[in-house]
Amino acid sequence: MLSLDDRLRAALAEDLGRGDVTTRSTVPAATPARAEFLLKQPGVLSGLDVAARVYALLDPAVTVTWTARDGDRREQGVIGVVSGPARSVLGGERVALNLLQRLSGVATLTRAYADALAGSRTRLLDTRKTTPLWRDLEKDAVRHGGGVNHRVGLDDGILIKDNHIVAAGGITPAVQAAREGGYLLKVLCEVPDLAGLEEAIHAGADRVMLDNFSDDQLAEAVARRDRLAPHVTLETSGNVTLDRLPRIAASGVDFVSAGALTHSAAALDISLNFLPTPVFPALQESLS
Repeated sequence: MLSLDDRLRAALAEDLGRGDVTTRSTVPAATPARAEFLLKQPGVLSGLDVAARVYALLDPAVTVTWTARDGDRREQGVIGVVSGPARSVLGGERVALNLLQRLSGVATLTRAYADALAGSRTRLLDTRKTTPLWRDLEKDAVRHGGGVNHRVGLDDGILIKDNHIVAAGGITPAVQAAREGGYLLKVLCEVPDLAGLEEAIHAGADRVMLDNFSDDQLAEAVARRDRLAPHVTLETSGNVTLDRLPRIAASGVDFVSAGALTHSAAALDISLNFLPTPVFPALQESLS
């Protein structure tokens, strides 16, 4: 996998291209700048270190100082200051803000979901429905918002879904084959109904994912699990909305996974505002 620095350099190269022609044509090379990162709506912050790293890679002469930390919930106001050569501050502005706004949006939505589950045993999980190449950062943002990371990739967890079941010839052969594969990993199996739940339990699944179950079906699934195999954990997914989360938690399921945390989070409104700077010496001389 590409390192974070490699990805950030690629993002800067995408934005800068052959150079910031607007800034070069309007801002003298020696011009200093100081600008504030301004949070314009309530939210949970994530990506502060990433935004600072953008500037460190672009120009070591730029410094970023934060007045907040990842995971902080803030209302509005200044959350940090960047200073250094004006050309560099402008050159990194969009990449830094894009990442900061995106990751803070994920953390903010996650916090809303986590708050809706507060006081219950149900834990909030993310999914692999992430932006390609930025999964690690988006999963960091989920943790900053109070969620728990599900598997990071296809290589760190066995999750048998509907297409695996069709290809394997059914729930039982799929689960049994996974258990016999020698991977020493827990086996998760998705099921579409209560009959599938019982089959997955009898086949030896460690966790059963209840796909698109209704509230009543979730409660019945928990009751059957408790009767048949209390050690098996239950996760629900599909049709997971913010207003439904308290009802899901009331069913007693162990986990709820929500792709919306990463695929539907709105960017948090954060801007970078330049502070007034002294008049350029050359301009001052021409005016005197």
